[in-house]
Amino acid sequence: MNDPKSQFPASSLPMVAGSALDLIGRTPMVEVKHLDTGPCRLFLKLENQNPGGSIKDRVARAMIEAAEADGRLKPGGTIIEATAGNTGLGLAQVATLKGYKLILIVPDKMAREKILHLRAMGVDVRLTRSDVGKGHPEYYQDMAQSLAQSIPGALYANQFENPANPLAHETTTGPELLAQMDGDIDAIVVGVGSGGTLTGVGRYMKAHSPKTKMVLADPEGSILRDYVETGTFGEAGSWIVEGIGEDFIPANAQMDLVSKAYAISDRESVGTARELLRKEGILAGSSSGCLLAAALRYCREQTTPQRVVTLVCDTGSKYLTKMFNDLWLAAHGFDGREMHGDLRDLIAKRYAEGGVVAIGPDDTLLTAYNRMRSSDISQLPVVDHGRLVGILDESDILAAVEGHDDHRTQRFKTPVGQAMTRAVKTLQAHQSVDDLPEVFDRDEVALVVDGEEFLGVITRVDLINHLRLSA
Repeated sequence: MNDPKSQFPASSLPMVAGSALDLIGRTPMVEVKHLDTGPCRLFLKLENQNPGGSIKDRVARAMIEAAEADGRLKPGGTIIEATAGNTGLGLAQVATLKGYKLILIVPDKMAREKILHLRAMGVDVRLTRSDVGKGHPEYYQDMAQSLAQSIPGALYANQFENPANPLAHETTTGPELLAQMDGDIDAIVVGVGSGGTLTGVGRYMKAHSPKTKMVLADPEGSILRDYVETGTFGEAGSWIVEGIGEDFIPANAQMDLVSKAYAISDRESVGTARELLRKEGILAGSSSGCLLAAALRYCREQTTPQRVVTLVCDTGSKYLTKMFNDLWLAAHGFDGREMHGDLRDLIAKRYAEGGVVAIGPDDTLLTAYNRMRSSDISQLPVVDHGRLVGILDESDILAAVEGHDDHRTQRFKTPVGQAMTRAVKTLQAHQSVDDLPEVFDRDEVALVVDGEEFLGVITRVDLINHLRLSA
């Protein structure tokens, strides 16, 4: 039997950590091998390997420890922050282990997984509007500041102005990057949310690797790229990418450190993140897709070899219901599907591609019930060899199984075909969008067929998405 000590020398493995806080930082690097990087070599620092799943763990620990050191945060105190998610998760990671109460104000575009993660940690999460700008009473930063002022002794972490934010990157992220790259980095591609990464890493490189350029990846709709390119900016738009891009210049963002900037569309950000998973096996979030897209553009523009670094800011596991969900892609027009000018364009979930949760007439009511429950839906198309033969909803199941005798278990074994509604109204694929309101007025979903072949379902939300995308 082999001695495990000979296979894994102690010096080659991390030591046992005292707590999750000791796992923050010292994240690994990996080189991109299966994407077109032009004449350059491109490296990714995997900040998704932090215990809270993002680069913001570094910032959260630094801000809390700085407030403890100068007395602004007392034992058992309350921390309040405005965040698009990852700073909140980092703060929760640290605050929970240190015994602080945490209240987060987050914009309503934040991924559902982040909210569930935060609430599972006991965080008080309060959603606010993502369609208003700084100065509006429901803008997330203004709400957080007002709340902090109303709670005696509360700490408003304020990552956008807190000097501990960039200092965390100047003292940890920057030195790690240069050491891992053997002191040879030509360019680093970053995004700006609060500005801490740009400023901290940029200051460190300016002092220790003057040749290293700081390159900005900015979502289309944000004002930052225009500010870098022209020194001015207009009205901000909207974007889906979470965590980076702004409608103002954060106090912590030292924009003069940026030598070049790219505006990246939501479509390109999402597509690049998905490509990173398929080709490199790295599950990353939307901001990482934006950074990688900009890094690839920069690399492909070069005429001589360079060593370029960017960050995997957080894990894509927080976006499984969004950018890694084919239905979400279709709802945002990112799926690149062929358009036909009829009802087929509105079917987000196609039966032939396995996108529709359906049931067969010979399946049992128990199977149907379990399928409804697991998919959080209240009705199922009943399909037999590609043909729609009925529809089954919760009331059909209830009518078939209710009663007070001892045979209820047996009733759940009833075939769906005996309980379903057979008289189903359908729409043909070639029909117009104008035919949908009549269906919805009957409080039904639109069941679309092509001849006898069942194509899929159109809901009110599908119609709303179609109208939004075609506006």
